[in-house]
Amino acid sequence: MNVEVIIFLMLFSLIVLLFSGLPLVFTLGSLGIIFSYLLWGHKSLFMVANQAFSVATTYFFVAIPLYVFMADVLRHSGVIEDLYAAMYRWIGHIRGGLSMGTVLICTIMAAMTGIVGAATTAMGLIALPPMLKRGYKKEIALGSIAAGGTLGILIPPSVITIVYAQTAGESIGKMFMGGVFPGLLLSGLFIAYIGIRCLFQPHLAPPAPPNEVRVSWKEKFASLKALVLPSLIILGVLGSIYFGIATPTEAAGVGAIGAIISSLVYRRFNWRVIKESCYDTLRVTSMIIWITIAARIFISAFNGVGGVEFVKHTIASLPFNRWIILIIMQLSLVFYGLFLDEVGIILLCVPLYVPIIKALGFNTLWFGILFLINAQMDYITPPFGYTLFYLKGVVPKGITMGDIYRSVVPFVALQALALTLCIIFPDIILWLPNTMKGG
Repeated sequence: MNVEVIIFLMLFSLIVLLFSGLPLVFTLGSLGIIFSYLLWGHKSLFMVANQAFSVATTYFFVAIPLYVFMADVLRHSGVIEDLYAAMYRWIGHIRGGLSMGTVLICTIMAAMTGIVGAATTAMGLIALPPMLKRGYKKEIALGSIAAGGTLGILIPPSVITIVYAQTAGESIGKMFMGGVFPGLLLSGLFIAYIGIRCLFQPHLAPPAPPNEVRVSWKEKFASLKALVLPSLIILGVLGSIYFGIATPTEAAGVGAIGAIISSLVYRRFNWRVIKESCYDTLRVTSMIIWITIAARIFISAFNGVGGVEFVKHTIASLPFNRWIILIIMQLSLVFYGLFLDEVGIILLCVPLYVPIIKALGFNTLWFGILFLINAQMDYITPPFGYTLFYLKGVVPKGITMGDIYRSVVPFVALQALALTLCIIFPDIILWLPNTMKGG
């Protein structure tokens, strides 16, 4: 049996099993094991144990449970409630101010936690009821939370960035820094869109009643103390990475300690918080590790028959300009996002796409951030977008999935605009990593 037939059978089987609804970890793992056994016999199954051991002993994966634990502790600490109260005092009187402030707080949360679910669920519980109570239309209120919540994929410290960097062989620290300006660009686009649209359609977001936000300048500045702990956590994590003081894994430990201190300051650190945070950490980390092991088993078998090289040479030899191939890759990622979660997309596509990007002469770090911006779009793209389901789990009765789907449409367009800008102006991504002290 020639290479082309084997590759076709492996990819066809993958597509069939994915569309059958079989979980990704079982799809990838079972296909890798079956094809390895059929092609090379029972001795090839040593590869399964080897891949599991390799993932389990990868040092940088230690950062994942630390960042997840940090996010969960912060979610229970009370920091977010104080941030929202401060934001309300400063811009609650502006038309659309609560939605713009929600995106701003999601940006801060992204820089503290790196977990999409933390920002989305927290702001769905804290920010959505006040917005609806004050007459905000559902499309603006829901859209600002869903879009702002996705910033945790791009703005460091992002768990998804760690998975990508490990899969692609990129520096986690440089990937973290590469996501900063694109993340801020997206945050700025979201805020500007909300402000401009509410200016021309004032019925979407009425300002808060004057008696609710009539506070003195002294009270306004006093509320800024809510920024102290978040700023220290962000500085401790990102600053230590940027200046080469700590590796991303060591910085994750700094962040976890900072989250515990924040929770102690707010008198929220108790047995319930510890138990829930540890459970969520175990659940999320186990999911990522098992999918990673299964994906490596499949990719090892696929690479063993020459599949990666075959795909690379086939695409690189197409009679298209290299920019056309890059655009086709980006569109394919949008399509995959309709059916797969972002971890699965990374583990399936990165081993195939990165060698092609290298062969075409593109910067792989730049491509990695483009990949993550696309993953961010996938988070709010129906029907599979995780953020949409996170939000549905916390919204009041009467809000349907249809309401949530409609609210994210303009924000998906803004993400596509940001992706285009980062393709045209690569220094948006590359400038900060090129200036950092450590890798």
